[in-house]
Amino acid sequence: MLGLAASVALAGCGSSQSGGSGAASTGKLRVVATTTQAGDFSRSIGGGLVTVTQLIKPNVDPHDFEPSPADLDALAKADVLVTNGAGLESWLDDAVSASGFEGTRVVMADGVPLRAGSGAEAGQHDPHIWHDPRNAKIMVTDIEKGFARADPAHAPAFEKSLATYLVALDALDRHDAAEIATIPASQRLLVTNHDAFGYYTARYGITYVGSIIPSFDTSAELSGKTIQDIVAKIRKTGVKAVFSESSLPPKTAESIGREAGVTVIAGEDSLYADSLGPAGSAGDTYLKAEQHNTDVIVKALR
Repeated sequence: MLGLAASVALAGCGSSQSGGSGAASTGKLRVVATTTQAGDFSRSIGGGLVTVTQLIKPNVDPHDFEPSPADLDALAKADVLVTNGAGLESWLDDAVSASGFEGTRVVMADGVPLRAGSGAEAGQHDPHIWHDPRNAKIMVTDIEKGFARADPAHAPAFEKSLATYLVALDALDRHDAAEIATIPASQRLLVTNHDAFGYYTARYGITYVGSIIPSFDTSAELSGKTIQDIVAKIRKTGVKAVFSESSLPPKTAESIGREAGVTVIAGEDSLYADSLGPAGSAGDTYLKAEQHNTDVIVKALR
């Protein structure tokens, strides 16, 4: 990471430094967003007043991401950096240091009640905070405040965009709650690729039976005992389906589904867990992805 710093410095020669200087020469804030959710939220709040460079692309696992020299160059020139926080971007501090970024930093997890890990993850926090729309409201509010600090002249416009988006988040929350309520409580049993839906299950009264990778991080080791344990839980609890995730290969989920004798939800019906989908997909925005997840879960479990 640090070895890329020199190339970034050369690329930045002759260009204006971010340094919290406010809007770029185009009149727009230069925003770098780490994740797909951060990118979508930033575009929703900033509208035509910002240009957003999103580091992690659709359907890419953020746990294994490595920034490129072009990413560091974008950071060097940015006025605002929008991050998830809560330990999701383990690579970020090195990237910021290498790039020399000095602008406004927004951590969307600020103010969000974090879910604590247990067992091997004791002392850690679940970073998948966006899967509860109430948390998403805090996240976009953090972005609005950051944009207003960096570009005070357009603060009223950012505030107006925030108000509109908060209404949409409330509507999403009502939709999800009403749909999940149509599933008998005894059938609200969820098994996914990895432990990414804790905030979602807590919000909507779903029992989280377990995950194929028993970790917040998809790069955690998967053992034969882990597979045996989740198959046993599926059989014992009467789980109806195993849900694959869009940013992970479905092979392991399909193998476990066959062994446990349950349906595997994959392909276009995969859940958007760590990443939003590409343009034109059912998950190309946060609002669409979360509604897609609920609709797929309800169809499979009801």
